[in-house]
Amino acid sequence: MLVEAAGWPAARLPLFAEELHHAGLAADWATLLWEAASLPPDRLVAVADALAGSGRAEDCRKLLRQGVARPAPEIAESLIALADAGRDREARALLDAYVRVRSAEDVAACAHTDPPRLIPLLLETAKAASDEHHWDLVHALRVAGFTT
Repeated sequence: MLVEAAGWPAARLPLFAEELHHAGLAADWATLLWEAASLPPDRLVAVADALAGSGRAEDCRKLLRQGVARPAPEIAESLIALADAGRDREARALLDAYVRVRSAEDVAACAHTDPPRLIPLLLETAKAASDEHHWDLVHALRVAGFTT
């Protein structure tokens, strides 16, 4: 049932979380978050938005941290697909979580998929996270063979 619930409309999940916690089933909620982390990126971001909007910021952060455990090429393809669909906000939310959780080398690996499109976005997101993230990424991109 938890796997099925992860696919429900995003707006239903915060209420379901409340009900699970109220019933003493917090471990089941953790399992549901784990399942939701494997949703396609646009759905992952929709669930994260619903959680954040309902005051469940910690659940939102946990979900995004788990969701960005995917390989760099998959994250890159997801970013491009979201951007091509005009879903820039979702792409930025996914990338922000990726930059904050993964190593600079992992983030730089995303650039190989489409350097002209992704490098500026990667650098902008890293800079917004912190100067340290930005400089670490600049270095990782140079090591990976890109000039910034």
